[in-house]
Amino acid sequence: MNSVIQAELTYDSFKELEKSYGSSFYLLDVNKLKENYQKINDAFKSIYANFIIGYSYKTNYLPYLCKELSKLGAYAEVVSRLEYDLAIKIGEDPKRIIFNGPLKSKEDVFYALDNESLLNIDSMYEIEFVKEYALNNEDKEIKLGLRVNFDISQDGVSILQEGYAISRFGICVENGNFHLALNELRTMQNINIIGLHGHFSTRNRSLHAYKVITQTLCDLAKENLIDTLEYIDVGGGIYGEMPDSFNIITPTFDDYAGTICEVMNREFKHFSKKPNLILEPGISMVANTFIFISKVIEVKKVRDNNFVLVNGSVHNVKPTMHKNNLPMQIVRKNENVSDNEYFHIVGYTCMEKDYLAHHVHDALPERDDFVVFENVGAYTIVFNPPFIKERPSIIAMDNASFFEVRKKETINQFFNEDLYSFSFP
Repeated sequence: MNSVIQAELTYDSFKELEKSYGSSFYLLDVNKLKENYQKINDAFKSIYANFIIGYSYKTNYLPYLCKELSKLGAYAEVVSRLEYDLAIKIGEDPKRIIFNGPLKSKEDVFYALDNESLLNIDSMYEIEFVKEYALNNEDKEIKLGLRVNFDISQDGVSILQEGYAISRFGICVENGNFHLALNELRTMQNINIIGLHGHFSTRNRSLHAYKVITQTLCDLAKENLIDTLEYIDVGGGIYGEMPDSFNIITPTFDDYAGTICEVMNREFKHFSKKPNLILEPGISMVANTFIFISKVIEVKKVRDNNFVLVNGSVHNVKPTMHKNNLPMQIVRKNENVSDNEYFHIVGYTCMEKDYLAHHVHDALPERDDFVVFENVGAYTIVFNPPFIKERPSIIAMDNASFFEVRKKETINQFFNEDLYSFSFP
């Protein structure tokens, strides 16, 4: 468990929290969040001063968390109007919103341009919206960026997630669409293309991949945007600090910073004003800032298998339902534990595959013990369906203070009467 959390939370403290927040809840370590931000920011800014963090809202758009990162200096990186509107709602300056994503309506594009946000065009259809806006606002200088798509394979082998041969995002360089987009946009005198965006989801998040991405973006920018360039956006996807129990060696923040910034410094060393470098971290910023606490309801044996039923679900800890066990701790009411046995930890849904952990080898938990799952800060909050049971509370811990930042859902919120009709013919 995170050392700060471990020092603060005992069985008795869990029982006290249970009285207010229920027998399952998330806990956000605010100090760890601030520490992650500072480590990433320091690693990059120490090498390349014009550095901007754009926090990836889709990874976890808990309003309190987004606001905390904004106060630290992070821009809001959003991929939908929903996320854009959330950034506005928490008080973000629209000029500090980076609007990405493959699906934007004309209204979305117009709104972002009205607000002078950093808009990155993902597909050719968006160009028609931008041109229409430019015609309607001839006296306004319009700035935008392009998300570009290019080959990042190694020796002809794909390094993308799931082994996909090509990425489906961005405007393709190799087939000529990138230059077609440049030419289309440059038919309007009041449009300036000021940045390039190149986010790729790779399997191993390697330093080599980020070197290729950064180098290619720099080359394209110097060839095509030499007079207007204001930023290079290398996307996100970097590794964060990994739990020791994962037993894998990954690049550090300093490693990523050294690789990416070395390219930026070399390519722009003669520029009087170097472009901004934008990084869009998500998992690396928030994964290790959350734990999920769930109470043991029952322990039962089916043939030779032990099943530990908790008041939680696989949706709460790993919504993709992968079979790798997360780092976890059992907080016990009885310190006199028995010999180790194998057991599975299962959830409250009626799905056979609702396993929070498989083949755990430890002393068998007892009723009313608590199981603490670590590293659950990425996608669990946003990718958690309303299914069978209400969503649990989220509690923030800032030093020794605990406060609720999302209440436990009620039936009236689950079945929102503004959405559902309860008037039956």
